[in-house]
Amino acid sequence: MALTILMVDDEPLMRLSIVDALEAVGHEVSAAATGTEGIEEARRREYDLVITDLRLPGADGLAVLKAAKAARAHTEVVVITAHGSVETAVGAMKFGAFDYITKPFKMDELLLIVERAGTVIALRKENQDLKEILEDKFSFGGILGSNTKMRAVLEKIKTVAATDSTVLILGESGTGKELAANAVHQNSPRRDYPLIKVSCAALPESLLEAELFGHEKGAFTGALRQRRGRFEMANRGTLFLDEIGEISPVVQVKLLRVLQERKFERVGSNQTIDVDVRLVCATQKDLRKEVAAGRFREDLFYRLNVVQVVIPPLRERQEDIAVIADHVLEACSSKLNKKLRGFSQPARELLLRYSYPGNVRELENMVERAVALGREREAIQPSDLCGFQTCPYQGGDPQESCGFCQEGLTGGGAKKKEVPLTALSTAREEFEKEYILSVLERVEGSRTTAAKILGLSRKALWEKCKRYGIPSAREGSESDE
Repeated sequence: MALTILMVDDEPLMRLSIVDALEAVGHEVSAAATGTEGIEEARRREYDLVITDLRLPGADGLAVLKAAKAARAHTEVVVITAHGSVETAVGAMKFGAFDYITKPFKMDELLLIVERAGTVIALRKENQDLKEILEDKFSFGGILGSNTKMRAVLEKIKTVAATDSTVLILGESGTGKELAANAVHQNSPRRDYPLIKVSCAALPESLLEAELFGHEKGAFTGALRQRRGRFEMANRGTLFLDEIGEISPVVQVKLLRVLQERKFERVGSNQTIDVDVRLVCATQKDLRKEVAAGRFREDLFYRLNVVQVVIPPLRERQEDIAVIADHVLEACSSKLNKKLRGFSQPARELLLRYSYPGNVRELENMVERAVALGREREAIQPSDLCGFQTCPYQGGDPQESCGFCQEGLTGGGAKKKEVPLTALSTAREEFEKEYILSVLERVEGSRTTAAKILGLSRKALWEKCKRYGIPSAREGSESDE
């Protein structure tokens, strides 16, 4: 890798020799004769590497090192020192120097150090480039997506995160609303303060009120001590209220006051508490319909709906299915310490056909199950994805298949293909034939083993092979004849 290098040395012959040697192997080199010139040059332009003598007129090599690191933390620095100044060179390492070389030295020794520095710089750049590509193309704050709709959502989250506006996140269950709330907080000016989360649907009205606003000792039966609420805990940070559409009218009134006045009282107390909290809410309900039905306050809705983020269901962002599935496969394989060869083509096609009523959460669970069931050093198969033993991928009756299998058999789901009813039996037979062939191939033609995998008797397998015109088992395979 060709590097941009700044050479700082007050000895003209040494400086010229090093510059010539570095340029001869393809590097772009600038030179400075004093420490002051070196500092100015390091600040003026970004360099991959600075090579500096420790003893310089104007400012010493340590000053050059510190200035180069201050200007660009990833710039590597190699210091040149006389034999009697090794301790100073070692001290330079504490300030971030990559390495040092002692005079007198052979030019090959310096070139070897530069080569090692180049390897480190190249790896760092490669990792940064990959990170930027992935961040730009597929993810933000842990949310994966390459679909056009999802990219627009991610851009909106990036924009609103930098503000202090209240955010209302809408979407079906399992689409990643909590991840979106995390992304808003982690990329906001409040990131160094708490992100407190409350599931409004998990608590009854009386407990939710105390959970949000806290309570005094003796405020109600079981209140044995004073307790801070989630608003107090989230002070200067972010409070995420999941399933905001489930809160009762009483809690709605108190929440509206907090949003308007930024103050509240604990349950059982008259003392007013001021609070500085950013609110992020989420719901799978249509709050406009809830307002029209009289179940949700209109004034509260408008207070919450400052910036609305709508996360599309997974069935509307088919491009993201493979991206998410591959990411989860890698993460789960690492967690379970299993080495798998990705998804087989049939498994990948089935993933793309399914409509995912449970959205991303369902896909994640499906892939995690597949990793747990998958065979070491083999590709994930349809039978690994399907967890129902009655389904065709497990050798069961296609008529008893689950939603995943049914959509896989009919070609339905995310692709939204219209499959004539008259073609269903044909589609099942085609799938069954292909699946039997794939199993026989994996077991090298052994029908005994294949029958066990398919959950069939040897006779039933023989009859299916005869019906579909599948050739006899390979000669010499166990006792299948």
